Amino acid sequence: MPSEATAPTETMPPPTDTVSPWAPVTSGDHTYRLNFGGLEREYVLHIPPGYTHSQPAALVLVYHGYNLNASEMMRISGFSALADTESFLVAYPQGSGTRQSWNGGNCCGEALLQRVDDVGFTRAMIEDIGRQVNLDHSRVYATGFSNGAIMAYRLACDLAEQIAAIAPVSAAPAVNSCSPSQPVSVIHFHGDADSLNPYEGGERPNDLPDFMRVEAGIDLWLGLDGCPTQEQETQQGDIVHRVYGPCQGGTAVELYKILGGEHAWPGGEAVSGEIGEPTDEIDATALIWEFFEVHPRP
Repeated sequence: MPSEATAPTETMPPPTDTVSPWAPVTSGDHTYRLNFGGLEREYVLHIPPGYTHSQPAALVLVYHGYNLNASEMMRISGFSALADTESFLVAYPQGSGTRQSWNGGNCCGEALLQRVDDVGFTRAMIEDIGRQVNLDHSRVYATGFSNGAIMAYRLACDLAEQIAAIAPVSAAPAVNSCSPSQPVSVIHFHGDADSLNPYEGGERPNDLPDFMRVEAGIDLWLGLDGCPTQEQETQQGDIVHRVYGPCQGGTAVELYKILGGEHAWPGGEAVSGEIGEPTDEIDATALIWEFFEVHPRP
């Protein structure tokens, strides 16, 4: 099971009351709570400067890794700063359990053991966000790091009617089966020297299913999205970029393989030095948004 247990735990911002539909909203971070599945859940919604209800806005859901939290994901990814420049919304969901995690299918932590319905929580969160802002439901996207990447893959399988595209970073799928209701675009980032979620897969502890090979996960989505199996490959420095497409419904599948890359968010900040240092050859956050912009829900 992937672990970021050495990472510092930061205090979440204080919660605010849920506002009434279409009430005025201010830019910045707003923490909301909702009850779902017998648990009190939280997410932080970042609203960029200049947002108004007059224009439907895209939303990027950013899922943290195992034993991290929403605040850490803000720091690691830098998504809020990009959202302020590009004028989209960002939500940072908070996992559950004492070591916060997501139930991504066969992983991870207490969320898996307690069978927490994180797909249902995501559905409820999107609905709740839609009560706060004018949400463009054709442009709702999901990304995540490590266990959060596993969760993004789970959403593409089980919530394809709402998630237009996903961008997993540093984790392959962890599902027994996947039958999306419609095609979902995928862009994946992974270092081939990742020791926590190995690029080539491998055994996991506690009798859990083995890690899936990253390229086996890509092959899975090539089939699900009806993509050509022949890729267009380019390499610059230690970055190998593979593009598959066009796929069904205008979707695409892309893979960024970081040669020598560790368990980290490319171009972002490290969780900790012990876990892995990010490459500075690419900026995953910027590339993810560029990919999302051209892949709304079919």
